[in-house]
Amino acid sequence: MADSERTRMIAGEWYTCIDDELEALRVIARDAVFEHNTLPPQQRGNIGPALSVLLGSTGEGGRIEAPFHCAYGFNIHLGDGAFLNAGCTILDTAPVRIGRRTLLGPNVQIYCAEHHKEAAGRQAGLEIARPVTIGNDAWIGGSAIILGGISIGDGAIVGAGAVVTRDVPDNTTVVGNPARMVRHG
Repeated sequence: MADSERTRMIAGEWYTCIDDELEALRVIARDAVFEHNTLPPQQRGNIGPALSVLLGSTGEGGRIEAPFHCAYGFNIHLGDGAFLNAGCTILDTAPVRIGRRTLLGPNVQIYCAEHHKEAAGRQAGLEIARPVTIGNDAWIGGSAIILGGISIGDGAIVGAGAVVTRDVPDNTTVVGNPARMVRHG
């Protein structure tokens, strides 16, 4: 029996995102996100109830401001005190790990999915999922974009509007498009 598209996605292989099982999982995520985004803040708490259950893991005091969007939710892991400001989007086709006390500014976008480079592959819905890891005590400025396969180290700073296409070492500041180092240590 052939592997499912979900199995291929989890394994980091090329998979077809146009798939009934994956669509059903995205529907569950959309419902959880809708609840999170529409509940009054006092009812929502740090993370809406359905989204909190859906996430892969949530450390103590982790918080996601509304509005928020994710593809699946179950691949997102938040460390203690991690904070995602309003407007964050995480297309979590692969694991996304956000460390303890890490701050994401408004409208930060994390894209794990990489589409096929050939038009026929894109038309067929071919994607490959690449994980993203952000260390502890990092600060990701507003409207930054982090591409799949990237690791951002402990204490790193990503400037507002930066497009991160390469790994960022610990205690390094990067800015620009593509992001480049302006300070280390």
